Amino acid sequence: MKIHIFQHAHFEDPGNIIEIANHKGWDVTYTHLYKDFTLPKLDDLDLLIIMGAPMSVHDEDDFQWLKEEKKFISTAIQNGKKILGICFGSQIIAEVLGAKVYPNKQKEIGWFNIKKTQNEKSDFLSLFENELMAFHWHGDTYEIPQEALPIFSSLATKNQGFTYGNKVIGLQFHWEVTRENIKTFIKNSDELSNPKNFIQNADSMLSFTNGFETNLELMKKVLDYFTD
Repeated sequence: MKIHIFQHAHFEDPGNIIEIANHKGWDVTYTHLYKDFTLPKLDDLDLLIIMGAPMSVHDEDDFQWLKEEKKFISTAIQNGKKILGICFGSQIIAEVLGAKVYPNKQKEIGWFNIKKTQNEKSDFLSLFENELMAFHWHGDTYEIPQEALPIFSSLATKNQGFTYGNKVIGLQFHWEVTRENIKTFIKNSDELSNPKNFIQNADSMLSFTNGFETNLELMKKVLDYFTD
């Protein structure tokens, strides 16, 4: 299994995805879009994972590589490649598929429950319980692309994910994060100065020990869906 990861910021790495990949003996390669880069050949990857990012999908003037990345993702979808988008990664897939991406009514930062949509057409949803814990760090949200199926929602964010066919999954939340990931998120953010209903403080996020174990198990299910 050859996994290729699009990473947009030095502090938003793949977290427990690497632990899972190493355990399974998968090959992992990267494109670090915040550095000089060369995009991979589609034939050189089995699964493309698009990580989170602090910028917006609309920030093409500030981040010129966004146009090139979107074009690559569009081509990958057209060629039937398996793709997983996480947070910003799901937003960029949604935009590539023609859906609107826009600021949510409130930011959602911390550990909050998500619920499955009542969508019996999704074999992906059958892997999960009706209500699950997830870690969130996002200010934007999106509409569900045409021909895609909504799969999760939360109190703060109606659209928390979608599937497009059986090879493309967008997850608005972060099942990949480890404790170290959250520490680096906190270190590189100024968004926690004013905790609100859907913005937890740093201590609350780091003290939720069970969340990291749950994250690992849930991410295993996601990756197994692509590889079984």
